[in-house]
Order: sequence, then C-alpha cells, then structure tokens
Amino acid sequence: MAKNLVIVESPAKAKTISKFLGKSFKVEASMGHVIDLPKSQLGVNVEENFEPKYITIRGKGDVLKKLRKATKKSDNVFLATDPDREGEAISWHLSRALKLDDTSKCRIEFNEITKQAIKNAIKDPRQIDQNRVDAQQARRLLDRLVGYKLSPLLWKKVRRGLSAGRVQSVAVKIICEREEEIEAFEPEEYWTIDVNLESENQPFEAKLHRINNNKFKIKNEKEVNQAVSEIKQNQFNIKELKERKRRRNPSPPFTTSSLQQKAANSLNFSAKKTMYIAQQLYEGLDIGAEGTIGLITYIRTDSTRISKEAQKEARGYIKKNYGDKYCPKTPKKYKTKSGAQDAHEAIRPTSVLREPKKVKKYLNNDQYRLYKMLWERFVASQMNPAIYKTLSVDIQAGKYLFRAKGSQTLFKGFLAVDTFKSSKEDTELPELKEGEEVKLVKLNPDQHFTKPPARYTEAKLVKTLEEKGIGRPSTYAPIVGTIQNRGYVQKEGKRFEPTDLGKIVNQLLSEHFPDVTDTEFTANLEEELDSIVTGKVSWKKVLKDFYFPFAEKLDIAYDDMEKVQLEEEVTDEVCEECGKNMIVKHGRYGKFLACPGFPDCKNTKPYLIKTGVDCLECEEGEMVQRKSKKGRTFYGCSNYPDCEFMIWNKPTEHECPDCDAFLMEKTTKKRGTEYLCANKECDFKTTPEDLEND
Repeated sequence: MAKNLVIVESPAKAKTISKFLGKSFKVEASMGHVIDLPKSQLGVNVEENFEPKYITIRGKGDVLKKLRKATKKSDNVFLATDPDREGEAISWHLSRALKLDDTSKCRIEFNEITKQAIKNAIKDPRQIDQNRVDAQQARRLLDRLVGYKLSPLLWKKVRRGLSAGRVQSVAVKIICEREEEIEAFEPEEYWTIDVNLESENQPFEAKLHRINNNKFKIKNEKEVNQAVSEIKQNQFNIKELKERKRRRNPSPPFTTSSLQQKAANSLNFSAKKTMYIAQQLYEGLDIGAEGTIGLITYIRTDSTRISKEAQKEARGYIKKNYGDKYCPKTPKKYKTKSGAQDAHEAIRPTSVLREPKKVKKYLNNDQYRLYKMLWERFVASQMNPAIYKTLSVDIQAGKYLFRAKGSQTLFKGFLAVDTFKSSKEDTELPELKEGEEVKLVKLNPDQHFTKPPARYTEAKLVKTLEEKGIGRPSTYAPIVGTIQNRGYVQKEGKRFEPTDLGKIVNQLLSEHFPDVTDTEFTANLEEELDSIVTGKVSWKKVLKDFYFPFAEKLDIAYDDMEKVQLEEEVTDEVCEECGKNMIVKHGRYGKFLACPGFPDCKNTKPYLIKTGVDCLECEEGEMVQRKSKKGRTFYGCSNYPDCEFMIWNKPTEHECPDCDAFLMEKTTKKRGTEYLCANKECDFKTTPEDLEND
C-alpha cells in the first residue's frame, strides 16, 4: 500500500510524475481548483471585513471524496500544484478540505517535471506560504467585486448579458484609444529619392540622406521635381567611406510574454494556443526510451534568469557542437525587467541534449514547432553575438548627400542555431575610393504618405500589457480571449479593432469609473498585490482601499449614467417563417441572425459576411466569409453543404484575363499583396500596380 500521497492538478502531470516515484507513492489529480467562490452570488461579505464564502465547485465532490479517502490511507501528503500563487491557493484549499495540519510541511514545488526535480522536491517540503495564498485571494476577490458589481450596471444601462472585468476593461481601453488615434490621423505626403549608380560598370544603390548637410523632408511633387532637376546637373563623387564592425546580440531566454509574442509572429499561434501546447510540453510527453518526461520548464514566468546547472549543460553542448569560439568566456546573464516577480526561471528545455530533431517523431507538428523555437532561443541565448562588417559610403552631388550601405557576415555566432531569428543577407558594394567620381544611371523619386499607428496584434497587445504592468504572466492569454468572447473587440485580419459595443462600454466605464480603466492605477494595484507576497501589506487593506471608493462611484453611476439604446442592425436577409428582415444579434460564439419577431418567431441563422462575388463552382451561391474550427478565416459558397467550394484567400471582383475566374487577394510578409486566380488550373498572378495599370 502506498504510504505517500502526491496531489497534482492535472491527470497528465500525475501520469508523468507517477513514473518517477516508487511503489510507496500514489499520485492523484485534483483536476484544477476544487474550492472557489459560488457562481450564483457575490461570495464576498464586504460588511465582515471581506470574508470570502468558499464552496466545493459543482462536479468536484467525487474528486474530493476520492482524495479524502486516499489521504486517510497515507502517512504523508504532498501538495504539488503549480509553483505560482494560484497553485499555492489550490494547495491551501486542498489542505483545508483534506483537514491537514496547518503547520505540516506538505507543500512541494518544482520548476520542471523531470525525475531529479521531483525527487529533490520530495526531499524538501515546506509549509504552505500564507502570503502567496493571500495575494491570490486578494486578486480573486478584487476581480469578483468588480465583475459582479459592474455587470448588473451594464445590464441596466446598456444591454442584458454584458459583463466587465478589472484587467480586461483596461485592455479594451488600450484598443479603443488606438482606434481613436487611427480615426483622428491625417496622412501627410512626403517623397524619397533613391539613385542607381555605377563604379567601373559595377552597379549599386544609394538613398538621399542630407540636403545642405541637414535633415530634410520633401513634401510634394513640385519640390521633388526641383530636387531631381538640380541633382541631374551635379557630378557624383565619393565623399567618405566608413568601415565598422557591428555586433548583433542574441535575445534572452523566453518569458511567458515573449514566448506568446514570438509564437504569434513566427508560428501564427494565438496566445491561448501557445499556452495550451506549452502546457503539454511542460507536463510531459512520451519520448521513447526515456519514457514520459517534461520537455520544458514551468511556463508562467517573467524572469530571464536560468539555473547554473542548465547554463553549464548549454555551454558544454555549444562547445561540443559548434566550437569554443561560439561559447562566451563567461556565462551570459540577462537583466530581468524591473517590477518582475522573478519567482521562476525563464522557460527553457529541461535538457538541452534533447534536441528537436531527436524528439520530433514523438511530437505532433505544433508541439515540435514550439519546442524547436524554444530550444533554439535558449541555446542561442548562451552563445556569442554575430559579427558583421559594415560599410557606409557618402556620395556628394552638389548640396545633395546620398548614402549607400553594405554589410558582410564575419561570424554567424548565435545565428548558427537560431533559425527563427532572421539572418540579414550580405549586401555587397563595389570597391570604392574617396574622391572617386561615380556615374548616375537612374534617379528614382518615390511618393509616400505617412501611415496611422497600426492596430494591435495579439503579440503587440501582450507586449503592451506587460510594458504597462497590466496583468501577470498567467493572465495574458485569458485577457486576450475574454475581450473577444465578450464581443468588445474583434479581429480584422490579425489585428484587433473595437466593436461598437466595446466603444460604448469603454466610454461609460472611463467616464464613471476612471480608476478601473486607468493603466497606471491598475499597474499600481498589481504592485500592491505583489507586495502582499512579501508581507509588506495586508490583503484585506488592499481590498478595503480599492472597494469603498469604487462602491461610492457605483452608487453615483446608477443614478447618473445615461441609458444607452443600442440600435439593432437590420439586414436584407428575410425570415422564411414570418417575412420580417432579420437582425444581427450577439451570442456566446459571435454574431448570428435572429428574427425581430421573437418570441413569436424564434428563427435564427448563421451570420455570413458576404463578398459580392459569385461562387466559381456552382455559380448560384455567393462567396461568404467563414471561420474554421481553429479560428482561421476562409471563404466558402453560401450554398454549403450543397456546394463545398472554398478558398483561403479573399475573393475580389477582379476577373482573371486568362480564364475569367475571379482573382483572390493574398498578402505575405515576403511578397506583400498580390492577386492570384481562384481557378486551380490557372496559374495567373499579378501585382496591385499591374492590375491597376491594366
């Protein structure tokens, strides 16, 4: 019979850990939280010094019963929930539910799920850290008070079913403010001038850099024509050559935020998907002879430090596989950002010896891609920088100074391993001498317009939240998901834009609850929650300081906040059952069409974004925008399932000159925007410029 009981959160983690421990250990899973605040009521007694009302979560009774039974049969109980504040709170709830001694050393934690890490943790149990528990309680109760107090107000003043969150409201405001900047933006015209030059029949390019040795701005066509006319009248002479060596340093190992950003940019993963896959890599996968083992360390962290053991292993790997010149003489250290909790290491492989190519056959494609990116970043972070030779050439043409730049890779350094870090291509320049005259081949004036600030991508939003101190590593993905699920923001392509509903709710909350949507106030509140961990402040004081001013504003808002009447969006779609024009409604899964005659008529339909382009296959339906199960946008026939024609690229009204099918618009980082024929048997493609000229 097992004398020791280890309780973790997930069955996957339990399966991995049980293989590391002997027969005297039994490993069970709590399936996450077992105790929480009730959903049906506030669950916080404000009058009794914010005393929380905790209950067993519905459906977790059998889990607790099983854990209690196992506890009675065990001499020792070890609570091995995640090594963060939420994990500490889960252990605290479990210890109370299982009636463990408050002073018992029942808590163990580990940063990676490997045999040695688990055994070391078992040897070094500790008491539950009440400060960590209190910090998590304070966060949970703050979020509950804001959500459960603001939501009824929004129901009354805007629309039933709405909800508001403490941190999510700030994220929505950030997106709304960017949209306001975009709407207020007025583009300004400006011109650039590039030149094609030759030296002894060897061509090279240069850009206009200075006019009369000053920075310049050519504002319109008249000014550029004058400049072009003057430039043509001058000789081009090499004024100065500057040769330098430049170092390009590797990036630090991943934190939660930087992992989500890089996965979004390089792998096209959402924050939610990144964390889901990372959790699988952390909890453990079967990799053949080694059995089930965690491939990466704990995934919720804001620190860039790594253990001496991991660093030593990485340095040994680099020397063996790349040579001594790739390994720094002294181990690299990276500075963790100010304000970081620094509770855990950076995210890294549990062993650098588990190369991606060795474990690839045991992983699915998404697991492999994320692991490869993470492994490469860690190894690269411990390597020497890349070194380039750069050449800067100034060419004088009267009062106009042009500059040409060239570069050559002298030493690849960390770029030898980091395939996700783009390696800059060498730019060769001909052999040039100071004072030499070069030949002008062509002048290239080009018109531009200043662009408004870009809308936020998931990666940029996560980065902004981190920079402003909003939320913590474990909250970035839930924040991004929640504001979309509530219908306050939507994605246009890969970028967020606020919905009309989001704009209205943000305006109302910003006006009546400025603290709730203020980034600085929210960041300071995060710091206060952090200070609870160190014992500097009481968690109930933090609640008290926030809640009572908030409650006063709430009372005023019920009286002063104007009721907003949201106009229903009427469509051309006619209800087959009663003949009325259907209206757009918002549900849990986004927009849908509903009959305005509800409840007499309960007819509903999917909301389809029409493109105005006829289906290429059946010619009766229209191409409409749809979403795949993974959230990717595609375009299919409105007659589905009778017609299953679909494409991934946006259909346009332009016709293919070769076969009369419609053209699709496709945008990539490398090629920019181009138009392709939707007919799979036709390989016609063109650029927007050529299409416009035609």
